[in-house]
Amino acid sequence: MKRFLALLGCLVALAAAAQERAISSKVVVPASLDDTWAAWTTTEGIKSFFAPDAKVEARVDGPFEVYMNPYGVPGMKGADGMRFLAVEPKSMITFTWNAPPTMPNVRKQRTYVTVRFKPTGPKTTEVTLYHGGWGEGAEWDRAFAYFEKAWTNVLVSLEERFVKGPYDWTDWLKRMKEMTPAK
Repeated sequence: MKRFLALLGCLVALAAAAQERAISSKVVVPASLDDTWAAWTTTEGIKSFFAPDAKVEARVDGPFEVYMNPYGVPGMKGADGMRFLAVEPKSMITFTWNAPPTMPNVRKQRTYVTVRFKPTGPKTTEVTLYHGGWGEGAEWDRAFAYFEKAWTNVLVSLEERFVKGPYDWTDWLKRMKEMTPAK
């Protein structure tokens, strides 16, 4: 019996160690499934709550590029080069993701984000976001902490998009243009 309990303890410890560090967040937005889906899976939808510019084609291996700074040089605009990994219409999307340019070693890597959509009423949709694929080390820890806050803000912005209307990026774009060196 002692051997069995010891073995069981080892298996539990291995299972706990194997669990991946991840960010998980959820929001219920005051919008239909169709409208919520369009917000995440079209260029215009992304620009309505997430970033001032984007290139989004919701198909496997299609671009999911979200440009926080459209004036930046290619590769430094935001989520440049990100791709859809999976698309289940009006149910789930998974895409690659990278870290901000201030974290160059992690930025070279890719994590993944899965967003799930579940209607909770005719005009409400639950959106669940899961961000996994994290590495180890101080820069990875900084990236993880950054995205714990960033994804919460994105989901709040999504909710506000359906309460207040699309986000006005005018002031943001002005600041980005001022901060970006002339090409």
